[in-house]
Formats: sequence, structure tokens, C-alpha cells
Amino acid sequence: MMLRRGLLLGLGALAVPQAAGAQDGPQPELRKERLTIITLRGKSYSFMVEMAVEPAQQSIGLMFRPRVPADGGMLFDWGRPRRSQMWMRNTIISLDMVFIGQDGQIKTIAERTVPQSLAVIDSVVPVRATLELAAGTCERLDIRVGDRAVHQIFQGAAAG
Repeated sequence: MMLRRGLLLGLGALAVPQAAGAQDGPQPELRKERLTIITLRGKSYSFMVEMAVEPAQQSIGLMFRPRVPADGGMLFDWGRPRRSQMWMRNTIISLDMVFIGQDGQIKTIAERTVPQSLAVIDSVVPVRATLELAAGTCERLDIRVGDRAVHQIFQGAAAG
């Protein structure tokens, strides 16, 4: 009995950390705010984005979500400029990732990311935020590097 109990306790210790860190479904919808992208060609596009501001929210992101609305997305606010490195683990849909500097300028874009991939998607330069949109949005709306995102987190940008 003592051996069996020790074995069970040992197995339980192995299972608990795995279960505690496992994410097997999408997180509840996060608080939404308006973000506007103004292109260098003068076009303006508004999105209602979920705000991922807490580390736990950011680590789950859009995992397990079956879709992203055409006028929606998720904004990862890093709090200060830093290099953003994302991946698509447990993300079942393709996304466009837009890396935005402190001033709201779009610095880099990764279009049509590969679902479930563990490859790192890197901003290359420090950014204040990463915006995830439905795959193909940047192409469809002609959103490019140099365009500007307007939201309260960006310096000198009026809330959109």
C-alpha cells in the first residue's frame, strides 16, 4: 500500500504541472476597443479589437478560435517598445500580424501565417504592439508598412 500510494503521489506530481499549464480551448472574449488604420494613400479602416494586455491573455491570444471577424482582431499591448516574437501554436486559423511602433507606425507585417506552426514570427524591430487580424486583411485593404494605427496606446495618436 505504501509503495502504491507513493507511486500515485509521484504520478500526480507529474500530471499537475502539465494540467495547470495546458490550454485546451479559447479564452473568453476580451474587452474590445476601436483601432483605426490610416493608410499612406488616405484610406481609413476601423476595427473593434480585443485588448490582450495581461501576460496570461497574451500567452493564449487567438488560440483555438475558429474565426476572426473581418472588422475584428486582437491587439497585444506590450506596454513599452520591445521586439515581438509570436508563434501559431494551437492557433487553428491563419492570421495577418501587424507590428506597430510606439508612434503608431506599422513597422513590419507577417501575412497569412501558418496555423499550428511553432516557427517564430519576429517583428525584427522594437514595437509597442502586435495586431492580429484575419488572414488576407492586409492584402484586401492594402495595409502596408508605413501606414499608421490610431489608438490611445500610441504616442501622439488620438483615440480612434
